[in-house]
Amino acid sequence: MREAFHDQLDSLFSDLADIAGMVQTAVERSTEALLTGDVALAEQVISADAEIDASRERVEENAFTILAQQQPVAGDLRTIVAALRMVAELERMGDLSKHVAKIARLRVPNLAVPDSARPTVEGMSKVAIEMVTEVRDIIRKRDVAAAVRLAENDEEMDLLRRSSLTELLSNEWSHGVEPAVDIALLGRYYERIADHAVSVANRVIFVVTGEVQADAAAASEG
Repeated sequence: MREAFHDQLDSLFSDLADIAGMVQTAVERSTEALLTGDVALAEQVISADAEIDASRERVEENAFTILAQQQPVAGDLRTIVAALRMVAELERMGDLSKHVAKIARLRVPNLAVPDSARPTVEGMSKVAIEMVTEVRDIIRKRDVAAAVRLAENDEEMDLLRRSSLTELLSNEWSHGVEPAVDIALLGRYYERIADHAVSVANRVIFVVTGEVQADAAAASEG
């Protein structure tokens, strides 16, 4: 009976890792659509977000079923509560990818990112993709060491975000208001993806060790 219960918990984490993989694909494809003006790819990301939402609902239903049937305590309860928080974070990352795709679609047949801003946007997207990829593996392996290291990538994202804002506010910005708004929003979306990735990693640390880490996503909201 106990073995079956822990199989259910392992299944929750497997489902979370699968959702993280879906989010990784969404970030990659939305970025490609943004940088190439591929409207079909942008539409694909927007439509695929419904699958991420449905996967979140399944994880929540399974978690609530386990709570009702098993009435877990201590570490097992901690795992289920963390899973519920993690799936919400992952879904939000999918939503942010959809927002990137919507900006890409909105500016077609033009590109939303001016040439001068492209290196910074490419840098932020690269960091975001790397962090989501790492989160997927962290969830699957419950890798505390990798979860701790993930915060270093978040620092790189913060530097890129500040660089982007500096460029937008400089006298050398010559692309007008609309592109400036797009770049500001894109920077915020990629930054938030990174924040949520760190929060998910921190919840893995909590599951494994019982230690509570600072919530990057919540802090960023403030």
